[in-house]
Amino acid sequence: MRRLSVGLPLVLCLGMVALLAQKKTAAPQNPAPASSQAAPAAKSALDKATLEAYVRHLFLWGPQINVAVGDPKPAPLPGFYEITVTATAGPASQQETLYVTKDGQKVVRGNVYDIASNPFQPEIDKLKTEFQPSFGAPGAPVVIAVFSDFQCSYCKQEAKVLRENLKATFPNEVRVYFKDFPIDQIHPWARPAAIAGRCIFRQNPASFWDYHDWIFEKQEEITPDNLKSKVLEFAKAKNLDDFMLGQCMDSKATEGDINQSIAEGRGLRVDSTPTLFINGRRIPGSVGWPQLRRIVEMELDYQKQHANAGEKCCELKLPTPFRN
Repeated sequence: MRRLSVGLPLVLCLGMVALLAQKKTAAPQNPAPASSQAAPAAKSALDKATLEAYVRHLFLWGPQINVAVGDPKPAPLPGFYEITVTATAGPASQQETLYVTKDGQKVVRGNVYDIASNPFQPEIDKLKTEFQPSFGAPGAPVVIAVFSDFQCSYCKQEAKVLRENLKATFPNEVRVYFKDFPIDQIHPWARPAAIAGRCIFRQNPASFWDYHDWIFEKQEEITPDNLKSKVLEFAKAKNLDDFMLGQCMDSKATEGDINQSIAEGRGLRVDSTPTLFINGRRIPGSVGWPQLRRIVEMELDYQKQHANAGEKCCELKLPTPFRN
């Protein structure tokens, strides 16, 4: 057992301890004046109003732009939430994916890649090609999705490049899917033309590409007033049921397909036409044939080693005890 020092009486030792304690707890003689206001609460990017104000300043989104901040969801980065912010002004839209620390204090803007998978896998997963107009080889290792507008002059140029070159150069390697993305604000007959195209596709899928080529060729002749009559003339020449087509156009029976395609495009950050996705790689604007050919060739070389994109199809299996 450790003993107290015998050099000082026990009472004196206790008195010194009490005095020191009193000095530590005594209030200072000149205390600082108390603040009349409480410290402001720390801002958090997990608060939607705070984050909206922040990104409006960051991206110069004025009051004329509607901003919607999504709910936080698990992010591919440990310690972060993923939040999608969508800005819209009429038919124009922009989507940003932000990563916010779980304490809400830091925001990261950028792309997150998984080294073990295709860098464009998120885009591939969002692209829906089932029951969409297409040409090229089923099961091709390269899939191109084209978001287009029938009244867009740049789309007309790109359509010609795709139709004249892809199938001839890559007969078994490429499949092309058409996705409607009419820009109503500047192209008044683009949406009715897209509705007509989908009506024709429902009636006879093979005739869609005849319509696609025809309407781009006749682009400068078409107006909002003569669109229907010209489309019905086209239908008669192709032995389509023009009465059924007229009813489909008048009732806008396929407009839901158009809206779904537009929503898909916005989710993929499509904000102009044409926009191509080549095995998920986003390529906005018109692409000349030499450049497009190089991209396809590079993608084909990549897929020979990785086989992590392209179209999976065409094998029908009978149920057996060896398969579920």
